[in-house]
Amino acid sequence: MIPVISATGLWTPPHTVTNQELVESFNAWADKWNAEHEADIAAGTLEPKTHSSVEFIEKASGIKSRYVVEKSGVVDPAVMRPIIPDRPNEDISILAEIAIKAANQALERAGRDPKDIDAVICAASNMQRPYPAMAIEVQEALGIDGFSFDMNVACSSATFGIQTAADFVRAGHAKSVLMVNPEITSGHLNWTDRDSHFIFGDVATAVLVEAENIAPKDHWKILGTHLKTKFSSNIRNNFGFLNRADPSGVGEPDKLFVQEGRKVFKEVVPMVSAMILSELERLDIQAEELRRLWLHQANANMNRLISSKVLGHEASEDESPTVLDEYANTSSAGSIIAFHKHSEDFKPGDKGLICSFGAGYSAGTVFVEKAA
Repeated sequence: MIPVISATGLWTPPHTVTNQELVESFNAWADKWNAEHEADIAAGTLEPKTHSSVEFIEKASGIKSRYVVEKSGVVDPAVMRPIIPDRPNEDISILAEIAIKAANQALERAGRDPKDIDAVICAASNMQRPYPAMAIEVQEALGIDGFSFDMNVACSSATFGIQTAADFVRAGHAKSVLMVNPEITSGHLNWTDRDSHFIFGDVATAVLVEAENIAPKDHWKILGTHLKTKFSSNIRNNFGFLNRADPSGVGEPDKLFVQEGRKVFKEVVPMVSAMILSELERLDIQAEELRRLWLHQANANMNRLISSKVLGHEASEDESPTVLDEYANTSSAGSIIAFHKHSEDFKPGDKGLICSFGAGYSAGTVFVEKAA
């Protein structure tokens, strides 16, 4: 069976946090921290916290705002984290809940009933628990009879999930696979870190991968996929169940998102660019045949450089659309948001590339063509 992408879905949280709001809360927190540690700062044993600014954020990242599932705690200088109450085990988890919202849109767009789905993959960076798998919870809530599992390859999870779903279809293990990417990145972000407090936003996306013979007419051929990983600690989050085995580490910065941004930029850009060019050659596709690049939405400068290396010129907004300015970095969901919002104008035969990259390092490419 030949796998194709039948439809995508997107759920956007109701709350927006602008850069100005973020800067005001961060600077108020920094002033409070500096006042509390005034003596140590004066003695030279602590460095004072410096202010953030809208100009700094936009120059460093291209981000102008982000969506979050809970806003009050994020912008409160006394809290600086989302306030998301724990739910009883009998209630649906918040991650499964937002995944289902994106999934329902994908199913509706494909004209598909949940009973037609054979498998669910939950592919995301930020799982709220080790088990039971969020994917199984989504499966149960939707009434799907099949199999499900979670997978985590950080920001590349969606492209890894698409290839995994496509492989199930090729092997005959499933005819229809629902792949969801619920990301509550606000929970793993250190909102008191000036270098990263602006990076992430929350969202949920979904991709329906099916056998071509049952897919709706308006689908996308998968021309080829490729995955790559290379170990690096330059993007890291050490939070996990073993933290309780060493209480001295509780509350340390590395138990949330940390990164060496300059190193990531220098190492990931050439890795991803070379990977895309190699796949173009393997699939016998010319760069000028690519109508659009739907790249991972982490950093505008990074995307600008990658697209120019691939296309041989600075990409226009049409060639490499940005959702980063509105959504910020939504981890695994970024490239899927770009594809979902900027693909309706494709004509039969138009080709494009969904590409994600991030911690690991990890990277994935999915070359697609609009079906005739």
